[in-house]
Amino acid sequence: MKAALLGLMQSGKSTIFSAISGKAVPPMGATAIEEAIVPVPDSRLDWLETLYKPKKKTLATIDVLDLPGFSFTDEHGRAAARRLIGQIRTADMLVLVVRAFDDPSVAAYRNSVDWKRDLAELQTELLLSDLELVTTRVEKLEKQVHKPTKTQSQDKAELALQLRLQEAIEAEQPISSVIHTDEERAIVKSLGFLTLKPMAVVVNVGENQAGDAIPVDGPIAAVTMCAKLEHELAQLDAESRKTFMADLGIAESAAEKFVQMCYSALGLVSFLTAGADEVRAWPIKDATVAVDAAGKIHSDIKRGFIRAETMAYTDLKELGDEKAVKAAGKMRLEGKEYVVKDGDIINFRFNV
Repeated sequence: MKAALLGLMQSGKSTIFSAISGKAVPPMGATAIEEAIVPVPDSRLDWLETLYKPKKKTLATIDVLDLPGFSFTDEHGRAAARRLIGQIRTADMLVLVVRAFDDPSVAAYRNSVDWKRDLAELQTELLLSDLELVTTRVEKLEKQVHKPTKTQSQDKAELALQLRLQEAIEAEQPISSVIHTDEERAIVKSLGFLTLKPMAVVVNVGENQAGDAIPVDGPIAAVTMCAKLEHELAQLDAESRKTFMADLGIAESAAEKFVQMCYSALGLVSFLTAGADEVRAWPIKDATVAVDAAGKIHSDIKRGFIRAETMAYTDLKELGDEKAVKAAGKMRLEGKEYVVKDGDIINFRFNV
């Protein structure tokens, strides 16, 4: 699972990246993409660790990319941004960071603070990047379709699709509206269109707005964070952080808010495994069936799947141990088509 952080210059994006990852804030003017593996906080694993006393605890993780801040005020900045954007087409989702804080010591993009304007500009540039991709593909296919090759019929079909995509983008319509078949979906997926990816927004607010919620128009996941404050909190030990967060009325850390936002945007849940060797969280798409969840652990378990011995985390915590769960009739044997739920603790029975 890979999330790419995008934002305009001086948005506070890299400060947020530092707060959720623990890495140092990249220096001003950095041109390289930073990367960090961010653990997914999960209090359920903490409790399971206390119960099972395993050799290790393994959290789920998110691979987070931090792109240098964009500037679209001139052609040089626009070209640099396009090169960077072209490197994140394999990301699973995009997180757009916009600035809503006033600070005279930090120059504002286009000389004013307007997060709605900045969000619209970022979304427009992503759309234009996809248009550039489509235009290049159309030009290539138009040259190929007249050649008597083995792929001529497929090329013609793709050209028809790409022309529909081009028309949709130019009309500022979602390109998903012109994709009709599994074959077309496969073609589009291979090209990594940015505007088809799940998106979320982080509105970076001032310290006086840290506990406020700011609505974002449209069906897009959004959270507010004060990057400066979250970065300072991340430097504290756990006990001090908890105290300061309570004083400031902050219920969740930046990492917790970020992870929940990503899970929501990507439609993810976690099932758990627990035993003397390891307690672990496994992220899967919501509505995943048991046999596919087994494959998340190992292909052999999926291939030799027999049953999924399943109990809910809430039942285990309420009743205290596995023996009590079984005695209460809360331990279940589920088949291949069982839809795994968030917080299911599963022991897969298999034979290969």
